[in-house]
Amino acid sequence: MSTECQLLGTLGCHLCEQAEAVLIPLVERGLVVELIDISERPEWVEEYGTRIPVLRRLDTGQELNWPFDAARVEFFLAC
Repeated sequence: MSTECQLLGTLGCHLCEQAEAVLIPLVERGLVVELIDISERPEWVEEYGTRIPVLRRLDTGQELNWPFDAARVEFFLAC
């Protein structure tokens, strides 16, 4: 699993923490995930503020909105 992704969220977001927990086993298998705090840019807050956490693929730009589980993430990465 060599896909690189970004997990968009904010500090203190309990849903973002749940998403991170879902991703940990996939990271241990080689998924690369960069955590992005949307509060760093107003345009990110505007675009993602009501949708976080969002998993975004760097290769295609496709996004997977919460809620998701490991099986859904694996399907998302395979497409």
